[in-house]
Amino acid sequence: MELHWLKPLLGRPAPFITVHLDATRADASGDEEVAGRWRSLRRELERSGAQQGVLDEIEQRVTRPTGVAGPHGRVVVADAGGVVVDRVLKEPPAQSTAELGDVPNLMPAVRVSDQATRFLLVEIDRQGADFTWSDGSGLRDAEKETVEGDHDVLRKVKETGDGWRSRRVQMRAEDSWERNAETVAADLDRQVIARKPEVVLVTGDVRAVPLLCHAVGARTKDLIVEVPGGSRADGVNQEVFHQRVVEALEAFRQRRREGVLEAYRGELGRGAAAVTSVDDVVTVLQRGQVRELVLHEDVTLPGSPLADRRLWVGPEPLQIASSEADLAGIGVTEGARQMPADVALLRAALGQDAGLTIAPDGQVEVVDGIGALLRWNDGSTPSEALPTQSADQGRLHDVV
Repeated sequence: MELHWLKPLLGRPAPFITVHLDATRADASGDEEVAGRWRSLRRELERSGAQQGVLDEIEQRVTRPTGVAGPHGRVVVADAGGVVVDRVLKEPPAQSTAELGDVPNLMPAVRVSDQATRFLLVEIDRQGADFTWSDGSGLRDAEKETVEGDHDVLRKVKETGDGWRSRRVQMRAEDSWERNAETVAADLDRQVIARKPEVVLVTGDVRAVPLLCHAVGARTKDLIVEVPGGSRADGVNQEVFHQRVVEALEAFRQRRREGVLEAYRGELGRGAAAVTSVDDVVTVLQRGQVRELVLHEDVTLPGSPLADRRLWVGPEPLQIASSEADLAGIGVTEGARQMPADVALLRAALGQDAGLTIAPDGQVEVVDGIGALLRWNDGSTPSEALPTQSADQGRLHDVV
């Protein structure tokens, strides 16, 4: 799972307001239901000393319809300057909450975001294609655009007495389809490089889809998943097609998770490019080695030991340590402060563009509920193959 949506929070000054809201609108009276939930949370924040202007801005956002049907949630994070993060969540929180604190409370949102995918839907016919970008939550359309080819001989003709001429028109039509597919492919390749979707869903005309898949570059081709049943034209059974999109995205998320966990298991077993335990993960985060954090699902729940533990951090995200003395050991003597371990670890992961994967119970070994898959390792990287440090024997028994 990518954490880019949290990046705007880096470097922001405290305090933060974090709102986790049930944004579900069950019927025509749903707007008032959401507004009522928010009013209750606002009173709590006002008692805590939150700024009225910031609360007004949050209220304008959360009382506005999300455009999402069915149960869903919303997370909003603001600092003194206003709203920094506003994201729709696939699942509503069990209970709507709001907090004013020195750090944002993000773990509930991160847990739900594991079910989201940043994707592009391409609906193509023989003339062009419609691109629909998701907003990152996988629930809303963030942007739509159209790409049209410039070759207009699009239909074959039936055989006539002039077989040579009709075959020539057929060949021109097929050539037009190919040129139009190439136009769409070129634009798609450019956008994949620029906007980096996790997956590209392709649907539409049965002849145009394979032409597009053949014309795109290798990078785009690796992201493509074909989904039958969609079209640029009217008449599509939208309910059936939407369900196929949901199934394709869920299958992608399962592959994404299992790919990370399989790599983590293999590297951990070899004592190579993976580590586990808070202290070892802190060490590799300091050095910018982390490709993916791996969290046991239990530590993403409220009241987990990871949230109760404190780590030391400096002004920069990679300035993280288990103690004040360790932080001074890496040269941080000013701006040192304590931070909840879950927030400090996420902050350091964001600072090196690492991802995050939540591991279901029993899938992998994670001491303290946390591990890391690394981009690289060397002789000074903590090794999990053999207990080589005095604390190792004890922590090997503390597996979540």
